[in-house]
Amino acid sequence: MLAWTIYISFIGAALVALVPAEKPGVARMTALTTALLGFLTTLVAIAQGQATAALQEVVNVSWISTLGARYHLAADGISVVLLLLTGIAALAGVLFSWNIEKRVNQFFALYLTLIGGVYGVFLSFDLFLLFVFYEIAIIPKYFLIAIWGSTNKEYGAMKLALYSFIGSAMVMLGLIAAYVLAGGGTFDLTALVNHASFTPSFQRWAFPLVFIGFAILAGIWPFHTWAPTGHVAAPTAASMLLAGVVMKLGAYGALRVAMTMFPAGLAAWRNELALLAVIGIVYGAAVALIQQDFKFVIGYSSVSHMGFVLLGLMTLTQIGLSGAVLQMFSHGVIAGLLFAVVGRMVYDRTHTRELSSLEGMNLARALPFAAVTFVIAAVASMGLPGFSGFVAEVQILIGAWKVFPIFAVLVALGILVGVAYTLRALVRSFFGARDVHTSAFASFPAITAPERIGAIILLACTVAVGLYPKMLLDFIQPSLESPLMSALWKGVPQ
Repeated sequence: MLAWTIYISFIGAALVALVPAEKPGVARMTALTTALLGFLTTLVAIAQGQATAALQEVVNVSWISTLGARYHLAADGISVVLLLLTGIAALAGVLFSWNIEKRVNQFFALYLTLIGGVYGVFLSFDLFLLFVFYEIAIIPKYFLIAIWGSTNKEYGAMKLALYSFIGSAMVMLGLIAAYVLAGGGTFDLTALVNHASFTPSFQRWAFPLVFIGFAILAGIWPFHTWAPTGHVAAPTAASMLLAGVVMKLGAYGALRVAMTMFPAGLAAWRNELALLAVIGIVYGAAVALIQQDFKFVIGYSSVSHMGFVLLGLMTLTQIGLSGAVLQMFSHGVIAGLLFAVVGRMVYDRTHTRELSSLEGMNLARALPFAAVTFVIAAVASMGLPGFSGFVAEVQILIGAWKVFPIFAVLVALGILVGVAYTLRALVRSFFGARDVHTSAFASFPAITAPERIGAIILLACTVAVGLYPKMLLDFIQPSLESPLMSALWKGVPQ
């Protein structure tokens, strides 16, 4: 059943593309129905026990026999968590795109194509197939930003595309080399991990090539600069997807492919990559602290929070790896909510993102729902107890303290700076008006029903996971015990 998340998305994209341009309402409802069906398919599969912590085969048939490539879809608990994230982000993104008026059918066709590609990446266990879905997920981003974006949209779209394709080329080179050295008979991930024998010398150069190639899309420092630029240029839904799920493709590929296939290379480069993660955390927070553009604040915040994911991966402890996967889900939900408030609720009404301009608009009174939503999202982003970010970051910090105690102290500094930039942006944007009687901006359009529903969905997710993280950890932790994943951390001092 999980394979239908892919098929539903692509069928929906085709149907939306066929909707006449003069019927935007039909395109919106088709996109909403498609996103909802994809999300419900994942929930039904979980309820029926088709998605479990152990690796479950979904489809495994011959595809390109001359290459040994197979149409191999499978899922474990890690995949399930990210499939849920994709469904939630897709549904919320459609709701926050309800105001799109320009070429609506084309917008949602590209949007759903991207979603189908993301579902495909999280389900693919054939590396050739994974790479195909990976590119399908990336290509629509260029058009979504270049056509429907703002603020240097052509530059932002091209920068994202160039960084993405450079990373993809690195990944392709490493995978082709592994395929050839393994005998050229299969691209199957489990077969390559369990049976192929790659020499340590090969792994020392193949691992960083594939890992960094994927991690570029995850915003690893110093290859992160596409992310804030892309976030700022993208329309709201594209920003939500970019931060919410597309950046997770990079982290997922780094974990699922690079780390599992090349363990000797991982051991050789582990400390250096952990250092890059810590720099990303502190640097992203520090740069966010001095930004004047509201969306740039959230963009650099995403770079900082994705650094936690990469650091958790490098701990090679069960608790650190578990925290990294949970952080992927948590950041996807929280960042999506922050971009929804800033890009849709605030910018589309005030037509400015400059904190100095927003400071005098008394937005807390003019847009109370947006203010309350951002306050809750900001608290969640700071990692306070009761929200998903707290559980994820605590696990990562515990894992880091066991392995990199000095790095853990530096990360704590990054967290403090994170609190500072979040409070600064919150106060200046929503509570900066000195004259509490200001009413000049009281005529802002009210927050719409789709926006309210989308915000409530995302808020409910971060609170539910924060209060009861076991619902996701019951999928994540057993998956880390599987033969495919446990080699990453078993045998490493815990």
